[in-house]
This record gives sequence, C-alpha cells and structure tokens, in this order.
Amino acid sequence: MLGTYYYHEIIRKTIIAFGTLFNTIDIQHQKPDGSVYSTVRVPIAYGPIEKFLARLEQKPDLRQRVAITLPRLAFEMTSINYDNSRKVSTMQTFKASTTTGTKVAKKVFMPVPYNIGFDLSVMTQYNEDSLQIIEQILPYFQPSFNLTVDLVSSIGEKRDIPMVLDNLSFDDNYGSGYDEKRVITHTLNFTAKTFLFGPVPTSSEGLIKKVQVDYAARTTNRKSASRDLRYTAEVTATTDYNDDKTTVLANNLDVEKTQFDVGDATSLVEKTYISIDNETMYIRKITGNTLLVNRGQYETSIDTHNQGTAVNAINDADHALIDLGDDFGFSEQRFDFMDGKTFSPTKGIDV
Repeated sequence: MLGTYYYHEIIRKTIIAFGTLFNTIDIQHQKPDGSVYSTVRVPIAYGPIEKFLARLEQKPDLRQRVAITLPRLAFEMTSINYDNSRKVSTMQTFKASTTTGTKVAKKVFMPVPYNIGFDLSVMTQYNEDSLQIIEQILPYFQPSFNLTVDLVSSIGEKRDIPMVLDNLSFDDNYGSGYDEKRVITHTLNFTAKTFLFGPVPTSSEGLIKKVQVDYAARTTNRKSASRDLRYTAEVTATTDYNDDKTTVLANNLDVEKTQFDVGDATSLVEKTYISIDNETMYIRKITGNTLLVNRGQYETSIDTHNQGTAVNAINDADHALIDLGDDFGFSEQRFDFMDGKTFSPTKGIDV
C-alpha cells in the first residue's frame, strides 16, 4: 500500500554504532605499590539488564552453564520518537549519486528526524571497577558525542549522529542480603539523533536539467496573455567525457593562434565547443577544415597542442555523462513568438 520495498538498515546501523562506542573499555587492578597486575577488557552485549542480572543469580553446577562474570556492559534500544524540532519541508529534496558502477545523479527527499533511545548498563562487583568505567565514558559527552554513520550506503549518505547523554542513575543491591551476589549497576540513558530515509529512486528522473521562462510582452492580462518571448537554459558539459576523437589537429597549435586546421571538420558544428587535451574551445566559424575559435573557455588554460592530437566534440553525449559535483555550463536560447499560443506544461507543447 505504501510503495515498493526498501531497507536501508538505518536503525540497525545506529544500534551497532552506539555499541561500538563502548567496546574498547579496559579496567586495571593495581598492587599496593601502584604497579598494575591485571588489565581486563570489559565485555559488552546487547540485551536488557534484567536478563543479565538473572544470569548472575544462577548457581552453576555440572549440568548448567556458569553464571556470567563481572564487570560487564549491556545496552538496548528503548524507544523511537519523532523529533519535530529538526523537521524540514516534506517536499524538500537534495541531489545524490550512486556509489557503485557508473555514477547516476538522483533526486532524494530529505530524511525524517527520529530520536532513538538507548540504555547502557554498567554492572560491576566492586565500586572501583565501576568508577573506572564511568570515568572513561562521561568526559566524551558534553552532553553529546558525534558519530559518523553511513546511513544509506547506495548513495554514500553519511551523517554525523549526535549521541546525547541524558541521565545517569545508580543502584547497589549490597543491602539485599549476604547470600546474594553484589551487583553495582550504573545506567546511562542516551538519545541518538538519527535520520530515516525513504526509498531512493532507481533513475535520475526529477532532476532539473532545463529551465524555460515565457514572457507576455504585449498585455498585462494574465488570463488571456500568450507567450511572446521565451528564454531557455539547459545544462551542458564543459569538457569531453566520452573521448570520441572526432578529428585530429593537422598542424601544431601554439598559444597565440585562434585559427587552425583539422583533419576532417565535417562532424564539427559551429557555435559548439570542442576539447583538445585539457583546453576547451568555442567554434565561431568553420571554413572547409579550418576552425576559427575562442581559446581557453570555461576557465581552462590556453596551452600548446601537437599535430595529431585528438579533437573531441562536446555534444549531447557528453551532456548526459556529467557526474554529480562536476562543473557544468548552460546553453541559452531566446525566441520571439507572434502566434498567440501558450505553453502547456502537461502536454509539453505550445497550444
């Protein structure tokens, strides 16, 4: 009912990222002279604290698994809530590109902000152990710690997710009785301010590559006005992408020349661009196999080029290969009309 299947694993990645923050915490035990006689890596696992406390109370025998040992860290996801303080327009989009194979630009809707709650439980038998663990955690959260998460790997969408420390509580069951195992528990409450993305388009449909503006110059009545003037601007490549080798230079070309010969100019068109090495040129006029050009277009450097160097035409094939983030130009056109017609956006023609 809601649409096609998609799964970015964002919640799963956020859970893994949160747990990874605390998987390298160590505690040390020292002798009276201050020398270290043991270093223990504190294990961490996903699950509710009640499950681990129940395991601690088990009495091992030959047929049962032994009770878990302390110290230990446990964490679990406790809530998912919409965050309206980070809300943006529901129709706002941004451009992204695929990260595998040929880059394809896509229009993606802005993500929806959600807060994911986590509880981190620190379970120890000795107060000194818990203080060592807590002191290795708290200074990093002031009150948040930003963690970069690859939310949507297909388009390389990585975002800094603030992990906010909201509260810390303490519990010690030492007063429960001498026959019970002592467990000191510190519970830290966190909020991960993440984003949930909808489906990513499979094509580049929806990207704006052409702009058209119609003007009514003869009347101010918008109901009966027709388009009299039209301006269009379309995205164009500023360099050659497909290395088509349209022709070659017939002679050496120095930095002063604006007129030169090519091997065959039949496939070149006036008022279009060509690329020679890393220099882009604009063809002003073609006479036989002789080109009259403007050098160093699109801020490229004017350079020398040797006889036989490939001359690549910059055409529609190159316009379609513009990568996301590349520099590009615009081809502009202006039209005058006197037929009283108007442009129909639904039909795409003048009626």
